[in-house]
Amino acid sequence: MEEAQWLKSYEPRDYPAVGVTVDLVILTIRDKELHVLLIERGQPPFEGEWALPGGFVQENEDLHDAAARELQEETGLTQSDLDRVHLEQLQTFGKPGRDPRPLRVYSVAYLAFAPRLPEPVADTDAKNAAWIPLAATGEMKLAFDHEEILSAGVERARDKLEYSPLATKFVGPEFTISELRTVYEAVWGEQLHAANFHRKVLSVRHFVEETGRTTERGGERGGPRARLYRRGDATQLHPALLRPTAE
Repeated sequence: MEEAQWLKSYEPRDYPAVGVTVDLVILTIRDKELHVLLIERGQPPFEGEWALPGGFVQENEDLHDAAARELQEETGLTQSDLDRVHLEQLQTFGKPGRDPRPLRVYSVAYLAFAPRLPEPVADTDAKNAAWIPLAATGEMKLAFDHEEILSAGVERARDKLEYSPLATKFVGPEFTISELRTVYEAVWGEQLHAANFHRKVLSVRHFVEETGRTTERGGERGGPRARLYRRGDATQLHPALLRPTAE
């Protein structure tokens, strides 16, 4: 009874108007280079400018469900495809004035990271959608505070490769250490010393395991055939495979 009386006295107009969106940093590797999915906005605010995909959370919709819905709408993935996508909540962004609309808009950002993502599909609110090389985004001005969100998402992805076996999703069931290294180089954005990387990978317990097989042809620079590995059962990398700049 007391709760019902409290609800009767509640007046929504006494409080500031607030909206909640989800924005996605969707990353993949294409042609050995890290790419991010961007959309060209088709309506105000920031019509015609590039931005991260996202949208308002629907009534009675969970945040994670909203992120998964936006991911499907922008990439054309099916529900079963989502199982191979690493999707995690990144950070909440809520600086006053980050959105010019007449309500306070908070964005809950998500990181989505997976191999072999299809060509994007622009939804009804977008003029265009495209995979953009991360290196090219440095010359772009993104809508809202999406440059800050993108930076946070890329840094999270780079951290994930230091402490988790996520990189093995971007190679085949059997792979060489050289193939694994190209994944790290694409995400970290720097060339790695082949011998040092090989040694560090094998020093991480249960990260990879030998298959007992080798490639049919010689390895890098025409050398001997390379050994083939498969993913081990580690869920966290111990010791961590730190970036050279972090060591």
